[in-house]
Amino acid sequence: MPKRAIVLLAEGFEDVEAVTPVDWLRRVGVEVVVASVSSSAKAVGLEGRIVKSARGLSILADASVSDLAASSRFWSAAHWDAVVIPGGMPGASNIASSAACISLIKEAASTGKIVAAICAAPAVVLGPFGLLEGRKFTCFPGMEKEVSGAIWSDQRVVVDGNFITSRAAGTAGEWARAIAAALFGEEAAAKLTNSVLLK
Repeated sequence: MPKRAIVLLAEGFEDVEAVTPVDWLRRVGVEVVVASVSSSAKAVGLEGRIVKSARGLSILADASVSDLAASSRFWSAAHWDAVVIPGGMPGASNIASSAACISLIKEAASTGKIVAAICAAPAVVLGPFGLLEGRKFTCFPGMEKEVSGAIWSDQRVVVDGNFITSRAAGTAGEWARAIAAALFGEEAAAKLTNSVLLK
């Protein structure tokens, strides 16, 4: 059974934080599905799968959240080994506004699946729903003030149980490596590190 990860992508995502984990996780053999979070109920078909980043990059997602959420098989944490949440604004806020996304993230968190969030996402997506309570985490500098009940760290990547958080676009490679390590172990992560020349 292959390892599976879903990457949630909403309008205004941070380019590097989205593309890096998709690329690097696929390199180590993860079956990655990029799911678009559409703010418009009218966006269907290809239109509903095109997501524009904060820098104007358009990505065609593999599927839309609305389509996946219509299937109890795909919109269940049992189907995924990791839920990956890129940062960027308003991308992170758009994910936080999606009831379907929050439902999946909460289920993944409670069942021990990997929940990986970077930049604004820990503070904007995880924090408001109490998912970081009692946990050590990191996020984009300054946004930690928006999170209560958690333990902030200035480390570039923080792993606390099944939660993996990171700071910003410049730490996306280390974050993706940490996700790979959690899924496949340190040896596979080390091979990934060498193959992409990550220091």
